[in-house]
Amino acid sequence: MTPHDTALLGFLSQFITDERKQRFEDVLDYRTRHLTVVLEDIFQPHNASAVLRSCDLRGIQDIHIVENNYQYDVNPDVVLGSTKWLDLYHYNEKEFNTPAAFEHLHDKGYKIVATCPHRDDFTPDTLPLDQPIALVFGTEKLGLSDYAVENADMHVRIPMFGFTESYNISVSAALLLYSLTNRLHVSSDIDWHLSEVERNELRLQWTRRTLSRIRQYERKFKELHPEFSEN
Repeated sequence: MTPHDTALLGFLSQFITDERKQRFEDVLDYRTRHLTVVLEDIFQPHNASAVLRSCDLRGIQDIHIVENNYQYDVNPDVVLGSTKWLDLYHYNEKEFNTPAAFEHLHDKGYKIVATCPHRDDFTPDTLPLDQPIALVFGTEKLGLSDYAVENADMHVRIPMFGFTESYNISVSAALLLYSLTNRLHVSSDIDWHLSEVERNELRLQWTRRTLSRIRQYERKFKELHPEFSEN
């Protein structure tokens, strides 16, 4: 947070209710970047949107969207406004963008975990959580790309006991995120919480997205604080 952002947060906060501020704090207590989600080439918007909704509900802040053959479009009837509170990162500059996404996540310290129904590395109960992990989900029809499977650091599968080959992607994401975040919440050895700097950044981001007349408020802030006129 720059001095400008800190001052702006203080200014804008006076225009939202105490109830909304407390809601921010309640949500921030469970927000995490220790887990993140990667969606590789999801071509059914309602499925991807359902995953984003689950991410918000389970406290996952960042979602990485790899667009190789298909562009992701939000389905407003499914996502129910959850994208307002999330950070979405799109990878679409090349013909095949999965390597760029993996490189970025590795640079950020994440272990790449491919969700594969036919690999027996780990289950939701045994997957190591001592390091930040990025869960990669593919399409229901084709699954993950060969590159994603072969270049993942680990693989996880959800145990199944029926005739059907796999869960729907949105169900898979919900089951995995529910199990893994529950494990984080009861762990005393893993620092999965956001830092105070990250919390302040999200307070500002969410406050700006809450106010309907944000441009007017920001113009007023600049009038009152000419020392930040260059920001």
